[in-house]
Amino acid sequence: MGAAVVTVVAATAAIAAGLSTGSTGSSGSDPAKAFSNLSAINRAATTRTGRAHTATVKDQGAANTAKARGSRRAAAGTRKTLGQHSAGAQHPARHSTAPRPAKAPSTPAAPYLMYDSVLPSAIPTGAVAAVYVDGPYAASPAELTRFKQIVWIDTNGSDPAADALDTEPGDATPAQAAQWADQRLTQYPHALAVIYTMLSEWQAVQDDVAGLPQDVQARVRYWIADPTGYPHLVPGSAATQWYWGQDYDISTVTPQF
Repeated sequence: MGAAVVTVVAATAAIAAGLSTGSTGSSGSDPAKAFSNLSAINRAATTRTGRAHTATVKDQGAANTAKARGSRRAAAGTRKTLGQHSAGAQHPARHSTAPRPAKAPSTPAAPYLMYDSVLPSAIPTGAVAAVYVDGPYAASPAELTRFKQIVWIDTNGSDPAADALDTEPGDATPAQAAQWADQRLTQYPHALAVIYTMLSEWQAVQDDVAGLPQDVQARVRYWIADPTGYPHLVPGSAATQWYWGQDYDISTVTPQF
């Protein structure tokens, strides 16, 4: 889920220009302001004139999705490869015992944007930010005070207090995702369990979740990676990660998330 240290201003401007003009220009507004709801997002996407969008990664099935993600992350060098964590990586102590910034008290009534990154410093101030609670990119609550809302991501299924679980090769498996959802919703019966996975892996995750009790299944939400480069929502998902960037990724999130 993206990241290299750059200035927030430069990163935000570059992304906004790419989204609003269909290219990777160096000017434009913050996408969080330009696309505040799904209708505006989709209108901007459908009025494009066909000019090449250099940040677009088209999903051509499971093999191409995995290949595209691996190539893009490998080129960045020090950034995390979403689909493949380095073998034998040492995970620092989890932050589950540290106080976490609370979610916003009210849920937006319309779809909104969420940024995720292995470097919280790259995410624009005031954004809804998704960061890691464990693994080699675990974030400290102290560095997250400038965000509107925090979504905590567990990478291995060990923290049922986290808001979401990263389910893909190198992180939690589909079977672990089902176990994590059951554990989370047993400990926090009024919560939701958000499972992040790639579009190509979604069915495998759903198959394992289908073995859970119906009342548990009803509280599972899916955050699906479909990095077309254009704002959209995959049908049936509560959130869709449609942009992969060098500094952060962007998702459109529904109030059901």
